Amino acid sequence: MLLDAFQSHAQQHFPFLTENTKLLATVSGGLDSTVLVHLCVEAGLNIGIAHCNFNLRGEESDADAQFVKELANQYELPFYETSFDTSAYAKKHTISTQMAARDLRYAWFNELVTAEAYEYILTAHHSNDSVETFLINATRGTGIEGLTGIPAISGNVLRVLLPFSRKQIHEYATQHDISWREDSSNASDAYVRNAIRHHVIPALEEIRPDALERFKDTMAYVQEAASLLGTYTKELKERYFYPLNSVSGPSAICLNIEKIKEHSDIKEVLYVLYKEYGFVRGEDVYELLDAQSGKQLFSETHRLLKDRTTLQLYTYRKEQEKKTTSYTISETIEQHRGDYGVLFFDRVGEISTVLNNEIYVDASKVSYPLIIRRWKEGDYFYPTGMEGKKKLSKYFKDEKLSLVAKENVWLLCDQKGIVWILGHRADRRYNAQANTKKGLKITYSI
Repeated sequence: MLLDAFQSHAQQHFPFLTENTKLLATVSGGLDSTVLVHLCVEAGLNIGIAHCNFNLRGEESDADAQFVKELANQYELPFYETSFDTSAYAKKHTISTQMAARDLRYAWFNELVTAEAYEYILTAHHSNDSVETFLINATRGTGIEGLTGIPAISGNVLRVLLPFSRKQIHEYATQHDISWREDSSNASDAYVRNAIRHHVIPALEEIRPDALERFKDTMAYVQEAASLLGTYTKELKERYFYPLNSVSGPSAICLNIEKIKEHSDIKEVLYVLYKEYGFVRGEDVYELLDAQSGKQLFSETHRLLKDRTTLQLYTYRKEQEKKTTSYTISETIEQHRGDYGVLFFDRVGEISTVLNNEIYVDASKVSYPLIIRRWKEGDYFYPTGMEGKKKLSKYFKDEKLSLVAKENVWLLCDQKGIVWILGHRADRRYNAQANTKKGLKITYSI
C-alpha cells in the first residue's frame, strides 16, 4: 500500500520530519500534488498548502486555484495563494515560460517559508519525473550530474514521492476516490518533457516493460559515481587551490600552473575543478594555461584570469560592476565610505607605529578638498622610500599586480597630486615628520 511505503520512506530518508515540523506543500491541483496532500494528512504531517496561479490558461488556471483552496478547506489546512503575470516576466527576463514559472514560484515559496516559519518545502516529484529529467539531460548533452535524476533534497526542498511511480500514485488516487485537476497543457507535445512522457517512455516500456525500474537503478549507480567524484574533486581542490588575500582588492582562489601541468589527466582535472563556477568547457580553461598573462574567461558568476604563473578565480557579476569613479572629501570629514572601502581621518600630535593600512601625513601640506578616484594612464607619484617620480603603470608592473588588482586600485588625492595609492604606497611629499605640528592619520579598510 502506498501510504505504508510513503511512511516507511519518510522515516528512513527524512528522519528529521516529525508531526511538529512545519511543512509547506506546493500544490497545483494535479494528480501528484493532490495525492501528496492526502498522504501527508494520513501520515500526520503538519502541512500548509501553497498554490501559484501563473495565468497561462485563462479560466482553467482560475479553476485550479479554486480547487486547491477547497482542498485546503476540506482538510482544514493553512492556504496561501498568489498570482503571476508569467508571460510578462518571461519576456522581460528573456527566458522560457517554464523557467519563468519556476523562478517565480520558488521565490514566493521561500518568502512564505520565512514569513510563516515553515521549515521545509514539499514538492510532488516522483520517479517518472526523475527519469524524464535523465532523458532530457542526456539528449542535451550533460556531465555526470545531469544523469543523476532529481535529487531528493535540495536545500530546504524535499521531494518525498521520488521512489514512487506515476502509476502507483494514480492507483492510490483511484482506490481512495481522490479527485484532481487535469492541466490541458500536459497533453501538448510542444514541450520536450511532454514529448518524452507521451512517446519515448511508452516506446521504451514496449521494448522492456521494467524500463522505468531499470532507469531508477541506473540513476542510483550514477549517483554513487557522482558522490565518489565529488570526494575526489574535494581532494583535488585541497591539493591545487590556495587563497590569494589582498588588502587592496578582491580575494581570489589561485592555482599554480606548473603544478597542475604535472597531472596526467590535466584537462579532466581542470573541468571538475572549475565547472561549479560556470566554466563548463574544460578545453577553454586548458588553453588559458599557456595564454598571454591578462587573458580572461568569464562565466555568469566568476572570472578566471591568467596572471603570469597562476590562474586566479574571482567572483564576478556584470551588474555589480562598480560605476562610481570618484568621491570628494572635505576637511571636516572624519570617516568616509564608498565603493573603495572606508577611510578614517584622525588629527594627531605625534606619529606612532605605522601599520600597513595607514599613513601619517602633514596636514599643512594637504590642499582640500580631497578626491578619491580610480587611477588612469599617465598618473604618477613620488613613492615613499624612493627617489624621483614614477608612473603608476610602471609601479604596478614592478609590484606584479594582476589585472584584477589594478582594476581595483583607488587613489587618495589632494588638489596637487596623489597622496596615497590606497593599500599600497604613499607619496613622500605629504609624509609627516617628527617635527610635524599638524599630523593627520589616515586609515584604510576594505
